[in-house]
Amino acid sequence: MTTSEGEQSGGAGAERAPGGGGAARPEERLEQAVRAAEQALIEFEIAVETFRVEVENFSRLHEQKLGPVYARLEELDAQILEARAARSDDPEDRRRADEARARLMPIPGVEELLNGWMDGDGLFPEATAMLTDQPVRPPRRVRPSEEARKLYRDLARKAHPDLAQEDKERARREEFITRVNAAYARGNEDELRELAEEWVAGPELKRVPSEGEELYARLEWLARRKELLTLVARELEEGAIGSMLRLAPDDPDRLLEEIAEQLRTQVIAREAELAALLA
Repeated sequence: MTTSEGEQSGGAGAERAPGGGGAARPEERLEQAVRAAEQALIEFEIAVETFRVEVENFSRLHEQKLGPVYARLEELDAQILEARAARSDDPEDRRRADEARARLMPIPGVEELLNGWMDGDGLFPEATAMLTDQPVRPPRRVRPSEEARKLYRDLARKAHPDLAQEDKERARREEFITRVNAAYARGNEDELRELAEEWVAGPELKRVPSEGEELYARLEWLARRKELLTLVARELEEGAIGSMLRLAPDDPDRLLEEIAEQLRTQVIAREAELAALLA
């Protein structure tokens, strides 16, 4: 909910307040609670979704820039263990060396072959750029606009599954909300507008819920949604990529360069250790 909308709703409530010339509706306090919960949840959802997109983008950039260095370190570690085993002829050293080498062997299978290159929507932009010798562009960061936020909030309020009276209607709403969430994650205003038009043109309900039923159902849905978002946010923040990103949220490229420099130092040390073992 935007500030102007909050002020408008607050003004409407003030006009109906006792002493203002009209009796307050029974659902007024419930409606105010729903509006406050909606405003808090939409801001929380925007923050979580924005962070999720940034974590995903940073993860891909991390793999793109640092993947080869990590691979070099793993190869050097395997070679060091193999050199130690050759010198000691100890069965335990040989076991460690064999395990390290086995971890580096490719596993046949589609998922392994396509990992980091494509998903259900096709080749990643980075992969396309590499195959066509074009410069790699960093993934776009998404921050939904005010209009997208408004459209998303309205659609979520009207179409949430808890307002359904039948299983078939609930399934339709769940499928629709999934598409709404995907459009919102992309910050696509046009797609959200099309979904709003689609909802208006959808099938009429056999029974229209009362205002009180809608408000109670909405509050219950908001509470469950907040619990789910809290879990998602915690997983993102506690993950390896999320933890790194939080170290430098305003300049993740610099953080990648710092990590790359540390890894290069480790590579030099490993190469020197391997050379000494082979001498």
